[in-house]
Amino acid sequence: MKQLYPIWISFSALIIAQALKPLSSYIKTRKWNLHLFFDSGGLPSSHSSMVSALVLSVGLVEKFSSTIFAVTVVFAFIVMYDAANIRFYAGKNIQTTRQLIRDLKANKIHSPILNDPIYEAPTKEILGHSWLEVICGALLGLVVAWIWFLIFN
Repeated sequence: MKQLYPIWISFSALIIAQALKPLSSYIKTRKWNLHLFFDSGGLPSSHSSMVSALVLSVGLVEKFSSTIFAVTVVFAFIVMYDAANIRFYAGKNIQTTRQLIRDLKANKIHSPILNDPIYEAPTKEILGHSWLEVICGALLGLVVAWIWFLIFN
């Protein structure tokens, strides 16, 4: 069971982070949006929470000098970099493209291209995270992993 500890801890950090998203949105907007529990993006980053919990729990179980700890650290940095850069800017590109289409239509630009159904297809604009969301998620994951470690040991 000790070998599976990092998996359980990582998934508990993910679930806690996802559960906090509707709460953080409510604090910001004063409106409940429970659908955020199932969404990517937002505060805190559940990806960062999950991988940071994985890193700490692997370090605590397998020792911080182990090869698997080193692997999880590298993996965590890749995931967090991707969340804050690649996926974040992919979402920004979607927002820019949508605004461009709206502006062209509002200015009565007539082009058969603007009537293509691809521009009406639903796409998610928030794919990634700001660095603050990533850092908050990472800290949450570390706290979750540490608390579970103290409870079980």
